[in-house]
Amino acid sequence: MIPDDLLYSREHEWLRIEDGGGATVGITDHAQEELGDIVYVELPEDGLELESDEVMGTLESVKAVSEVFSPAAGTVTGVNAILEAAPERINEDPYGGGWLVRMQLADPAGAKDSLLDAAGYAAYLDEEEDH
Repeated sequence: MIPDDLLYSREHEWLRIEDGGGATVGITDHAQEELGDIVYVELPEDGLELESDEVMGTLESVKAVSEVFSPAAGTVTGVNAILEAAPERINEDPYGGGWLVRMQLADPAGAKDSLLDAAGYAAYLDEEEDH
């Protein structure tokens, strides 16, 4: 399932742009499936300014440690503190309660232009599977 109201990066993060240029960021269902059971989350500090594709945290699973990349440039305005005690929320609800950070986008229009829509992300996943 790939929600069609989100934008997607090729690093398997999703971005939900809200009114006023705010956004919520998480990892896709595909990413959490690839990682397996997530046991530890390291997220950025509030106020951190991020460039697009910059590492903003890490997810540790029973299989590996994986970096999380910012899908757009902006400033972190909040992190999902629930994940410290319950990182499995990412596996259970990657598009809802398993969100990672909230941010104020530097350029909401640019973010829309540089990311994939649901159909584009689905096609990208198909391409990845073929390689």
